[in-house]
Amino acid sequence: MNEIIKKIEEAQLKEKVDNFNVGDTVKVYAKIKEGNRERIQVFEGTVLKKQGGSNRATFTVRKNSNGVGVEKTWPLHSPNVEKVEVVRAGKVRRAKLFYLRDRVGKAAKVKELVK
Repeated sequence: MNEIIKKIEEAQLKEKVDNFNVGDTVKVYAKIKEGNRERIQVFEGTVLKKQGGSNRATFTVRKNSNGVGVEKTWPLHSPNVEKVEVVRAGKVRRAKLFYLRDRVGKAAKVKELVK
């Protein structure tokens, strides 16, 4: 039974997965279905966490919208995620950035990674 599940999960994986890390500022191009039309909506924010593996991997992005913090979580291999574009790389020292939820203004920023 376990081998059958593995084959099904492998079939659902994307061929090309966008490369980004926790702390990066990204633009997520998500497909939105409204009635019988489909459009792409961009969500730009900081990656708070990446978790899971295989086809169950997810990532969470946080942004400030009109003074209110908004977080969205997407499956990495979802067909509804068109692409993930890295705007700027962030310099962080931990895997989960939950401390950003309590910060306001400039304190909620992540330093840019200079290579």
